[in-house]
Amino acid sequence: MCGRFTLTVNPADLQDAFSNYSFPTKFAPRFNIAPTQPVLAIPNDDKHTADFFVWGLIPMWAKDPAIGNRLINARAETLAEKPAFRGSLKHKRCLILADGFYEWKAGPNGKTKTPFFIHMNDHRPFAFAGLWDSWSGPDGSQVKSCTIITTAPNNLMALIHNRMPVILHPRDYAKWLDPAAQTPDGLTPLLKPYPDEEMNAYPVSTLVNKPGNDTPELVVPVK
Repeated sequence: MCGRFTLTVNPADLQDAFSNYSFPTKFAPRFNIAPTQPVLAIPNDDKHTADFFVWGLIPMWAKDPAIGNRLINARAETLAEKPAFRGSLKHKRCLILADGFYEWKAGPNGKTKTPFFIHMNDHRPFAFAGLWDSWSGPDGSQVKSCTIITTAPNNLMALIHNRMPVILHPRDYAKWLDPAAQTPDGLTPLLKPYPDEEMNAYPVSTLVNKPGNDTPELVVPVK
């Protein structure tokens, strides 16, 4: 799964990396983005503009928005089968912006877990493949939410965990964000493990275990 990630680059650098899209001019660096918090995402609404979405998908048909707490990730292999995801796969896809993420490696005794920080070798920002939806509350309020798609691990991630988030190649952004309805067969080839030779991972402090901790110290390597 993917349960925490970072977006620490400044808006200008993010704009540089995603030059075809527009971004808010100001947002704070985040070193420990957790479920139910706002995440910066680009939806396929043909506006090419990033906005903040709640992390944890709330399907438009949901009676209780708390369902989003259980839908922070969506398995690539079963997207077309799950009622919570199949409509968004067809109609509502998004890029979720990040520059790193965390995963926990279980120790030999199975009782301890070591957090690892994973990022691109060149530290550039990237995009998770995501799904989004818009939910209307009884009072007429609107909540835009999203989920991160996961897949089998590449060779690097397999040493840490048995899943990894789908990181899209920049050449696939346009197809993923096409506002036209898409079929699972047309999208499945994009939902694959990212090349491990372009990524790096190292252990970090257990301070990341607490969502309230959100400082640069979290991404500092530890022995």
